[in-house]
Amino acid sequence: MKNSKTKILVEGAIMVALATALSFIRVFRLPWGGSITLLSMLPIVLFSIRRGVKSGLAVSFVYSLIQFAQGVIGGLFGWGLTPAMLIACIFLDYIGAFTVLGIAGLFRRKGLPGWICGISLAVFLRFVLHLLSGVIIWQSFGELWNGFFTESTWLYSFLYNGCYMLPELIFTLAGAIALLEVPQTRRFLITDEAM
Repeated sequence: MKNSKTKILVEGAIMVALATALSFIRVFRLPWGGSITLLSMLPIVLFSIRRGVKSGLAVSFVYSLIQFAQGVIGGLFGWGLTPAMLIACIFLDYIGAFTVLGIAGLFRRKGLPGWICGISLAVFLRFVLHLLSGVIIWQSFGELWNGFFTESTWLYSFLYNGCYMLPELIFTLAGAIALLEVPQTRRFLITDEAM
């Protein structure tokens, strides 16, 4: 039993390290935050599928703390937020947004359709938290692209966050499907409990 817990901890640490390394490979970066990365969520969602929601949430919480540390290094405290806005930003854009990735294993016993649903739900919840942050904290509106202007903070946040979260979802699903469709990889990644 102890060996099994140690194995799960080691696997979780490896997945967090891999996700963190992949988060530095940015395919596209938006000017005011958010970027499309090279499959940075994939290790976390695969761990949740492999080990379940409880372990997935624990690992994704650790990943959220690392993402927060990267945000601090990136200048989070220099953005001019009030203390209340800063706390809300930390929760919505970092702790909450990355911890919800751990629920990807919610439907893990349903095979590939369940894995797709779990990953989609997890990434959608991350999008919702970023959307709320855009509306509540940043209250942004204005020109998004040449000639496209909106005064709606909801529409602005929806479009802005959707610009990077939709490609992130597509890349993560494509990566998961590619890995989980190969029988050898599927046996390696998925424990007997998840099948």
